[in-house]
Amino acid sequence: MKRSERLVVMTHYLLDHPRELVSLPFFSETYQAAKSSISEDLGIINQMFQKESIGYLQTVSGAAGGVKYIPQFSKEYSESFVNQLCNRLEDPERLLPGGYLFMSDLLGEPQTVRNIGRLFASAFADKEVDVVMTVATKGIPLAYAVASYLNVPVVIARRDPKVTEGSTVSINYVSGSTRKIQTMVLTKRSLQEKSRVLIIDDFMKAGGTITGMKNLLEEFNAITAGIGVLAEAEDEEEERVVHDYLSLVQIINVDDRNKQIKVTNGNLLDKIT
Repeated sequence: MKRSERLVVMTHYLLDHPRELVSLPFFSETYQAAKSSISEDLGIINQMFQKESIGYLQTVSGAAGGVKYIPQFSKEYSESFVNQLCNRLEDPERLLPGGYLFMSDLLGEPQTVRNIGRLFASAFADKEVDVVMTVATKGIPLAYAVASYLNVPVVIARRDPKVTEGSTVSINYVSGSTRKIQTMVLTKRSLQEKSRVLIIDDFMKAGGTITGMKNLLEEFNAITAGIGVLAEAEDEEEERVVHDYLSLVQIINVDDRNKQIKVTNGNLLDKIT
């Protein structure tokens, strides 16, 4: 196999297996090339990954070592994407009663969702994440996008139990925005004890739903490794019950009467290096 051909298939393999340790002997045996040639190939791939803001290759030394592809955006690309997202969300036609924004169209765009997923994966790259968790329904595409870049499974908490999911664990929690008592359930087979879970949601006002997910994780003796939200509403800050989280955008200065809205960058960009 020529080097040009080898570079293509190796790149494809790495992109399909993010954060998975791949040994040099594996590449060497699979593509019938010397380890020195494979090392040179990986150097070229790593250089182009970083140049094109695709991520980077992390080298793990030792007998059981190899390389890991770590998906990551550059600081410049991340800022550009978030700014574009803010501009799109500032369209007054998106304004819904209660200070909410219509975002279903964005969550239906595969490329937008993939970019959001990679941004969250970049921000939580230093966390040991075993599972990504969200609550049905709008957070599901975001959770799967993040999980695809972290190469971990997804679990979905629901409002009502499903017959097809078997035995479940349920909790009651108080919605931070409506102050109503609601129910959240998760199948018993979803999580193992001591799992490190990254919570992902599309929108947060006071944080009651996320608090409910955290409480549900405690029933499984699982650990909250991080919290990421696509959009947060600033006007609920004084009543917010969740504080340790990362947001992509922040909604401020919502004026229902004059149909004006201001959206700015969230705190996630501070974590992108």
